[in-house]
Amino acid sequence: MTKRKECLVPDAKQMSLFELLQQASDERSSSQPGKYNISARLNASIRQALRQAPKSRETIADEMTAMLGETITVTMINNYTAESHPHRMPAETIHAFCIATGSREPISILAEAAGVFTVNGPDALRADIRKEEEALKARQREIRKKVALLEALETKK
Repeated sequence: MTKRKECLVPDAKQMSLFELLQQASDERSSSQPGKYNISARLNASIRQALRQAPKSRETIADEMTAMLGETITVTMINNYTAESHPHRMPAETIHAFCIATGSREPISILAEAAGVFTVNGPDALRADIRKEEEALKARQREIRKKVALLEALETKK
């Protein structure tokens, strides 16, 4: 006797992936002025990343300097986060900042504004594995159909 697979009943309060993507699409298509102005969100995420980083600003600046091959100073990082005289972090340095602080939020905000969803490395690999597993199952179904057809043709002889 085969075991029945348990059917997982989704939580009614939780959105499905399709619903989440549809909501994001609807939000992007709305025509409100300044909807792509992410400056405040980006600056807030940079400040939050610095607060939560397990490293000092000096260490973050040194790591960014090593990654980028150009000098990033603590003063520059302080200027990126100062509310009194805000400067913008150049887009070409945000990836190094994310790596140095361990926060993916600043780059996720940029990607989301462009209509792209970011996935961390292991999650992307899991999604890729799942995609390949589904393709393999589809291929195995095709092979089973062909085997069944071949058997049916051979029994008619």
